[in-house]
Amino acid sequence: MSTAPETQTAAKRGAEPDLAVAVEGLHKHFGLSDRAVKAVDGVDLRIRRGEIVALLGPNGAGKTTTLDILMGLTDPSSGSVAVFGDKPGKAARAGVISGVLQTGGLLSDLTVRETVEVIASLHGADALGRVPEVLARTDLEKIARRRIAKCSGGEQQRVKFALALVADPDILVLDEPTAGMDVTARRHFWNVMRADADAGRTIIFATHYLEEAEQFARRTVVMNHGVIVADAPTAQLRANLGGRTIAATLPATGGDALMQQLQETDGIVDLHVDARRVTLRAADSDAAASALLNAGAHDLEIAAPTLETAFTALTED
Repeated sequence: MSTAPETQTAAKRGAEPDLAVAVEGLHKHFGLSDRAVKAVDGVDLRIRRGEIVALLGPNGAGKTTTLDILMGLTDPSSGSVAVFGDKPGKAARAGVISGVLQTGGLLSDLTVRETVEVIASLHGADALGRVPEVLARTDLEKIARRRIAKCSGGEQQRVKFALALVADPDILVLDEPTAGMDVTARRHFWNVMRADADAGRTIIFATHYLEEAEQFARRTVVMNHGVIVADAPTAQLRANLGGRTIAATLPATGGDALMQQLQETDGIVDLHVDARRVTLRAADSDAAASALLNAGAHDLEIAAPTLETAFTALTED
């Protein structure tokens, strides 16, 4: 992967060469001042080269607006955004940052290859020379002669992915990148993304597929109501919930006494019973499981905290 001229310029100016994105005090308001909708309400974020960062949050959390600002598609109301030390618009024009966004369509009369070649031509001869490689990496070779109008939603999403790759960007911004893709295409997509990150490309993506963030993001940023409510390595975010989740079926007799024992045990929280099925979260899952089994409970299940659990805990009002 080539080093963009804009990145080299930023390094000469004294910017941290490893700092891909620097966001400080970011605000974006829509509407009149007295009734403005605060889509982004004070975001600070620093992302380094080669990171894979998932941006999570419920609808209206400010994820897409933040990514649009990062891509130079809209200006912030206040605050600053730098992409390798440059303004987002300049970085986008130079091909330093590219994106697969929810908005924006494709020309239906062009073929897949023609679409990729048109965008590649805007980035010069080197990008045009990368077209065959990009079609192969995005698994589009077999449908290169197919018109966009004849492509499925998932195939069109892969075309957008190819358009983002053809400039050989240092940063890829992905907003719901695998929407419409089948399981095989999604797996291929993330294999390519992981290889790119290992080679030094920075990946920033927003997704509603929490399992994607859990499997592929090394760092997760959670937004809610326009602010960041959590920012940590993905594994740490899960672990911070404290304890594993345990489920078991209560014994036919003695269930009330067992529930009383569990309620009085330190480190056990979120204790619920539904039709003799008890669920709880325990700091010491081994001790809790032992107590359940010794009392005659059965069908025991133990699960580590998931990103979905963390997400729900962080974004519930």
